[in-house]
Amino acid sequence: MEKTLPPIPVKRYFTIGEVGELCGVKPHVLRYWEQEFTQLRPMKRRGNRRYYQHHEVLMIRRIRDLLYDQGFTISGARNKLQELVQTERDRRKGGEVPLEGMEAIEIDQEEFDAALQDEEAENEGEPAEPVRSIDLSQLLHLRRELTEIRELLGSGT
Repeated sequence: MEKTLPPIPVKRYFTIGEVGELCGVKPHVLRYWEQEFTQLRPMKRRGNRRYYQHHEVLMIRRIRDLLYDQGFTISGARNKLQELVQTERDRRKGGEVPLEGMEAIEIDQEEFDAALQDEEAENEGEPAEPVRSIDLSQLLHLRRELTEIRELLGSGT
């Protein structure tokens, strides 16, 4: 019994309610999945409001497919997602070329995540400014998003 999901609109951020509608799950389920799947980390703003990006919506759809349509347990789905990530890493090590120029920038993921959290904390409560130039942290964030989207697309979603 596969339910057809609506297309994902072209926008940068989605609220938890919008993601719930786009993925066919309730908001409390999304909050629970955040605890179970470390890959799922929406940005949080004022009042702990969650804002999901396009790649996270794709990942939630993949998780939903694994759990609801393919019958995986939470643990099994977590392992399957980890397996897909490892397969992608192995493909890269095997000489398959990812998006052009993506391997030129390497950084420790925990260090990068900490830098992003610091930047978000500094901007808490301020209106978003238009992007005038791109700095290294923005480039690295974009790299991570593109890599995750590529991994999701390569996994057969």
